[in-house]
Amino acid sequence: MNANAPTRRPGGRSSRVRTAVHSAAVALVGERGVDQVTLPAVAQRAGVNPSTLYRRWGTLAALLADVAEHRGETGAPPLVGDLRTDLGNQAVWTLTELSRPGGIAFFRAEVAPDVDERHDGLRECLRRVAERFRPVLDTARERGDAPPPLEQVLDRIVAPLYFRVVFSIPGTDEAYVRDLVAGLIGEP
Repeated sequence: MNANAPTRRPGGRSSRVRTAVHSAAVALVGERGVDQVTLPAVAQRAGVNPSTLYRRWGTLAALLADVAEHRGETGAPPLVGDLRTDLGNQAVWTLTELSRPGGIAFFRAEVAPDVDERHDGLRECLRRVAERFRPVLDTARERGDAPPPLEQVLDRIVAPLYFRVVFSIPGTDEAYVRDLVAGLIGEP
């Protein structure tokens, strides 16, 4: 064993700290709005020393981008075996995730160009969103359906959702989402 090698902490402390910090950030952004949140406030809520946040994330923007990257990837709707329903459910879930408290703040932080020069937030966000829809399309293809290409789903469903939520356009709701799906795959 090398005496100069860093000591690894047993028990997943790093994961527990990340979870606590992410939860604190989400709660504070939801309660106060992103403009009223600071790293020391997040640290206090998470029960960790502020230096931990500065060392690990450096800035609030980097923390919010990390939260966005790891947020909301559970709870996706199950596939029911009908392309229209599955695509609509996935799109509604995407809208719900984006619209929940702090959703836009986390999205903006994730895609900000100056958060982390080693991380291309735009590409990562697009990859993650695309991966939400890929199983819907793959499953439909396996059933013998002819689903639209993923690029069309991104262009005609996902892009309008993000645009309308980012710019707070009224009427961006489940009915709007279902209309986007109907417009892409045809009316029932």
